[in-house]
Amino acid sequence: MRQRDTGLPDLSGQRVLVTGASGGIGGGIARRFAAAGADLAVHYRGSADAAFALVEELRERGARAVAVRADLGEDGAPAALVAEAVHALGGLDGLVNNAGIQPVQLLAETSRADWDAVLATNLGAVFELSREAAAAMTAEAEREDEDRTGARWITHIASIEASRPGMAHAHYAAAKAGLVMHARAAALQLGPDGIRVNTVSPGLVDRPGLAEAWPEGVASWNERAPLGRLATAADIGNACVLLASPAASFITGQDLAVDGGMLATPGW
Repeated sequence: MRQRDTGLPDLSGQRVLVTGASGGIGGGIARRFAAAGADLAVHYRGSADAAFALVEELRERGARAVAVRADLGEDGAPAALVAEAVHALGGLDGLVNNAGIQPVQLLAETSRADWDAVLATNLGAVFELSREAAAAMTAEAEREDEDRTGARWITHIASIEASRPGMAHAHYAAAKAGLVMHARAAALQLGPDGIRVNTVSPGLVDRPGLAEAWPEGVASWNERAPLGRLATAADIGNACVLLASPAASFITGQDLAVDGGMLATPGW
């Protein structure tokens, strides 16, 4: 028996690919989509145990879920991943581009190879995945001769660092800013095909051990954020579910900050 969270929009029947789902934020996103009734393809690169454990958890709750592996830095990997997800789910209604890397490097310590690696993973792979997903969505709509304007969608996980960079994150912040603009440009081009494209920009997201590893950062955030706490992975997932729902059918090209109000403050 499928267990659906009645506090969420009903996404029953939606087929969704979440990249980087073996990590904390990606796992949280996948869990919220499953709780809303969606079918999931959860992508992982190296954390097979975490990915398969997540799939087992979702299946125990009655969700339809499969694990799909890809190294998105390899040539052809984004196209192969989308094709595998389409095959496993029988089609694709939504894509959450969550996979990314976040190295901490001062500009003086950043090589061109370091810079290129971050932009290739955090921006280049998203471009390829979005292109392939949009093609699959459009082909299915044409094949079935259906009008589901706004029902198919792509959401990028950006960051509030797209507009307020953190120290030693120049490459990361640049890539996330690129995601926001890519979503707007893609929304302009894909809107006529009935595909909506938006970004979700998290603030500081809690994870096990963060408070111990970075106590000063967590304390500063909690002190300055209007809502007085860090985000949870479920908070990010809820925002993604909202943008995937019929309630957001006329929302595209937008960036939704999920930061507890931090962008409203002078800084942190």
